[in-house]
Amino acid sequence: MAEKNDLASAYRRLKSPNIKTRKRALKIIHEYKRYKRNV
Repeated sequence: MAEKNDLASAYRRLKSPNIKTRKRALKIIHEYKRYKRNV
C-alpha cells in the first residue's frame, strides 16, 4: 500500500505513536511549506 503524501495525511500522521511515521510526516510538511514559499 502506497503512502499518501498530501498535507492532510501528513498532519494526521503527526499524531501517530510511531516515531518514524511522525518524522516522515514532518518532512512532507516542511517540503510543502518550502514549495509554498517559493511559488
